[in-house]
Amino acid sequence: MRRLFPVTDETAAQASGGGERVGGTGGAAGPDRPAPPVDREWTLAELAAAYAYPLPGQGGPKPWLRANMVSTLDGAAQHDGRSQPISCAADMRVFGTLRALADVVVVGAETVRQEGYRPARARAEFAGARAAAGQAPAPAIAIVTASLDLDFSLPLFTSPLVPTLILTGADAAPDRVAAAEKAGAKVVVAGAGRGIDPARAVHALAGLGHTRLLTEGGPRLLGQLIAADVLDELCLTLSPMLTAGSAQRIAGGPPVAVPRRFELASLLEEAGFLFGRYRRS
Repeated sequence: MRRLFPVTDETAAQASGGGERVGGTGGAAGPDRPAPPVDREWTLAELAAAYAYPLPGQGGPKPWLRANMVSTLDGAAQHDGRSQPISCAADMRVFGTLRALADVVVVGAETVRQEGYRPARARAEFAGARAAAGQAPAPAIAIVTASLDLDFSLPLFTSPLVPTLILTGADAAPDRVAAAEKAGAKVVVAGAGRGIDPARAVHALAGLGHTRLLTEGGPRLLGQLIAADVLDELCLTLSPMLTAGSAQRIAGGPPVAVPRRFELASLLEEAGFLFGRYRRS
């Protein structure tokens, strides 16, 4: 993996002649052209530093919602209904790192069903940092659902390290709420009707002490978060693949009145995959 943006001391030194140089039109070592950024496998600590959440400001921590999604060159967020076929090993390292940094992972019920979600696991490499930050051993999974049409016999409910959360509306079916609570899930009301209000959901999670928020979609949920203007950051993996077909984009639903403008915070690359971080400008 190599950093393309922002320029670091390492890449700046290369550009100014502080390392091997590549020259001429053939790319051999020489005085004409700086060497590209160093390409190597990053440690988990380096990835964690690259994707660190903003430091708390005055008044204590405030909720910060980031999304992590993958897209092909032609805009597909899935292939055959799943994101795994368009991912790669480096993308999964970033995926694991983002989870290890988060207090809670917010995900739509359909994505839970299609991707076969399991509880987030504790990782020894991040245990010390999570303990120092006052975090649980692993992030909670928070499922956004109006119907609560979920299989409560799955490990996500029967054996999580921290209780799974259900984000739903005040009008959710009482029998399904009771079934979720019987399975050990914590039901959080975050909307006046059957569905959730995204801003209210963010506030409710923050009230539970979850301020480092991560969503992994799917597209419909991400579209709702964008429309409600509660998304602070998008971590987007651009996969060097073409799929055609009718796969969903990373975000769906009604368009916003005015496109949301985000700015590039960092850009990494490995094996043709680009890993961008975009923050609201």
